[in-house]
Amino acid sequence: MNLALWISAWLLAVVALVGGVSKTFVPKEKLASVHGGGWTEGVDGRNVQALGVLELLAAVGLVLPALVDRVPVMVPVTAACWVLLIIGAMLTHGRRREFGFVALNLAYLALAAFIAWGRFGPESFVG
Repeated sequence: MNLALWISAWLLAVVALVGGVSKTFVPKEKLASVHGGGWTEGVDGRNVQALGVLELLAAVGLVLPALVDRVPVMVPVTAACWVLLIIGAMLTHGRRREFGFVALNLAYLALAAFIAWGRFGPESFVG
């Protein structure tokens, strides 16, 4: 199970990294023009960038604390926070009737919930 948790954390970290880089560094207008980026319409560019920074922090928080063995409890805390972020994404895409993105985000939510459950519980880094 430890291996499955590590793989899940790395997969989710890559998702967070890609999303974070695009939201932080790609202009809002360009994001709005790509498939699934319509949610940025009516959202201030700084708010889009703030979400990007949160995703970059999540990418780091899902793996780095355990890798360097410094405050490894941050891994499940980050995963739990990711669950909240993804619920917001699901609600946003749901309102826009983008149900494919809702389903994709549901998969991300399941990964994050698995990581939070596993690292808070049976495969905790605190022993």
